[in-house]
Amino acid sequence: MWRYYENGPKDHRLHRDEFDGHIARSDGDMAWLDRPQPADGYGISAFFGSIDTILWRRKTYDFAMSKGGVDPYGLDVKHYIFSHGAPVGAKPDVEFITEPAGDFAHRLRACPGKDIWVTGGAGLIASLLDAGVIDEFIIHVIPVFIGEGIPLIGPRHRLVRRTLLSSRRSSDGVVRLHYRVRPPTPPGR
Repeated sequence: MWRYYENGPKDHRLHRDEFDGHIARSDGDMAWLDRPQPADGYGISAFFGSIDTILWRRKTYDFAMSKGGVDPYGLDVKHYIFSHGAPVGAKPDVEFITEPAGDFAHRLRACPGKDIWVTGGAGLIASLLDAGVIDEFIIHVIPVFIGEGIPLIGPRHRLVRRTLLSSRRSSDGVVRLHYRVRPPTPPGR
């Protein structure tokens, strides 16, 4: 697994994705993820032990709150939600961020700590990719097609090259792909 960069924690993205690149149906439904899992839960417990910060987009955070909250992610995890403002009755262990995601992430990475998990949404991931602060992607590809839905990364004109660090197939056909994001190639190379 990964730990720290010299200048602070790494930002990465762990997600479950289906074969045609969607993380949910257009209405946010993720019922297609309700399936038996192997005993190791795809390694999620070890992953949670490697992070101390989660970055959320407001819509993803609101969805998590509607399903029981963010407490299952651990008591020692700091939650930052990118939004235009905090909702009435916001939890005290959650901080709402109104500044550009890239600027905030650059400052956060300079602080000591464990790794950072970017959990959604597609626009937040796109902004952080454009700011050059996502180091790794860990994607669990679920063997199902849903045909349409919310993409993993918000569409923009970009080319993100990755280097495969590892792959692992689970007994149920789910494939875990772990990539390092390569720095952009200068024009003409």
